[in-house]
Amino acid sequence: MTLRIVLGILLSAVLAAFIFAPGAADRSMNRVTEPPPYTASPRATALFRTLRVVDLHGDPLLWGRDLSVRNRHGQVDVPRLIEGGVTLQVFGLVTQSPRSQNYDRTPADDLDAITALAILQRWPIRSWWSRRARAEHLSQRLFELAARSEGRLHGIRSATDLRAFLERRSADPAQVAGLLGLEGMHAVEGELAGVEALFEAGVRMMAPTHFFDNSVAGSSAGVEKYGLTAFGEQAIRRAEELGITIDLAHASPNTIRDVLGQVTKPVVVSHTGVKGTCAGARNLSDAEVRGVAATGGIVGIGYWAGAVCGSDPASIAAAMRHVRDLVGAEHLALGSDFDGSVTTSFDTTGLARIVDALLETGFSEAEIRGVMGENALRVLLETLPEGTPRRGR
Repeated sequence: MTLRIVLGILLSAVLAAFIFAPGAADRSMNRVTEPPPYTASPRATALFRTLRVVDLHGDPLLWGRDLSVRNRHGQVDVPRLIEGGVTLQVFGLVTQSPRSQNYDRTPADDLDAITALAILQRWPIRSWWSRRARAEHLSQRLFELAARSEGRLHGIRSATDLRAFLERRSADPAQVAGLLGLEGMHAVEGELAGVEALFEAGVRMMAPTHFFDNSVAGSSAGVEKYGLTAFGEQAIRRAEELGITIDLAHASPNTIRDVLGQVTKPVVVSHTGVKGTCAGARNLSDAEVRGVAATGGIVGIGYWAGAVCGSDPASIAAAMRHVRDLVGAEHLALGSDFDGSVTTSFDTTGLARIVDALLETGFSEAEIRGVMGENALRVLLETLPEGTPRRGR
């Protein structure tokens, strides 16, 4: 075999990887076991049509698929959000994913899968090594998507933006809002200037950690699982000052304790389960749920097995019932983790099935209204900055 042929084969393999590998990973890692269309009882369907629905966490920006059109794979895109009656979707920004990540003990220095995605999806070259650049790139993706959506998607940066959007949507529900949430403050790269830069880029929710311990705090899946570092205390304080909602998803018990002892505004746990119905290292204890509620905050219940020990609506409703009985339904929210490398039983067009399960579990219509979105809107309107902050890039 000649060198030219060998080089040709290698080039073809590289091109194939650039074209097909990200899509193949997306299809295999973001599965839906029951395809649409979905049905719900007449009562649940009628109630769902009156709701303002907020999902505190989904990761579709990571995968590079065109979110302006309806896709045949994955769990979220703009057409399905609108068809599914979603008012606001929080879009997660994932900037590092160690190869061996797991819920129990994930080293921070393991081979990073997002580096490969950044290269294969042709993100800006700086993002190949900078976590902050990755977050800025994904943030820009959302606002560019909104700009070319012909009014179907609106990027939210402030409480003023959110109130104006809610008023517009009350007249025309064929639109959805997007808000950016950072999964892990390792992306600020050890600098308060990093917090400020990502705020300027439009990030309005930040979790101290993702799957590993970092310079801000310890993760529930980290090696040491420590609490806030000295820099972490400064970073959380600065984030709150700017109007960034603090998210305790993936935080270690020590980090949860430290953050709850410091914050002055409600916190969220954007996507989680509770140990009361599903034991697991990433899920919240009853004491932690009470601590979140004491800030006026909310717990977003996820839709996948690691969170609720199932993916069916009944498992989701069981976790929600546990939280309601513990601290009240006003501290509950949706936290799907759609497109977060999870398998779910429905996509974002099937949320009326959760209403059905909550009705069967004994939730009142007023409680369901809060769980499905009003509780999240209350917290966001309290924690987001007022006015329209100065635009970043």
